[in-house]
Amino acid sequence: MQTRREMLAHSATVAGLLAGAGLLPTAAQAAWNEGAFSAKTLADTVKALGGGAPAESKDVTITGPDIAENGAVVPVGASTSLPGVKRLLLLVEKNPSALAASFDVTDKVDANVSTRVKMGQSSNVFAVAMMGDGKVLFAQKEIKVTLGGCGG
Repeated sequence: MQTRREMLAHSATVAGLLAGAGLLPTAAQAAWNEGAFSAKTLADTVKALGGGAPAESKDVTITGPDIAENGAVVPVGASTSLPGVKRLLLLVEKNPSALAASFDVTDKVDANVSTRVKMGQSSNVFAVAMMGDGKVLFAQKEIKVTLGGCGG
């Protein structure tokens, strides 16, 4: 009988062989944008994703608590009812990597997402809507963190 550790080792070996042969799904490989995930500011993140200058808009909504007791699991969301949204982003200004989440959307679904993010400290959080016409709209909210979630 194979142990869990042996099975994980074999799975990692098979995944490495598939990746080396180019047999892993290209969508998963294409989704990673190192420049966007290493950017430190809203403007740099949007630029790395091919967007223009971000503009604050009342048409984009951000949800999240005013105070998060545990920075390791802060519930946040982004939404807009505008047509033509191609991507929704969630950014945490003071995290080591500002981009916390990226969601590709189409007109066939509501542009409304929510997730949980890690926050190392109190910070502005941005909900960003990247539009099909190149416009980038955002809303921001300050979330105070009482217990940091990034190893603090």
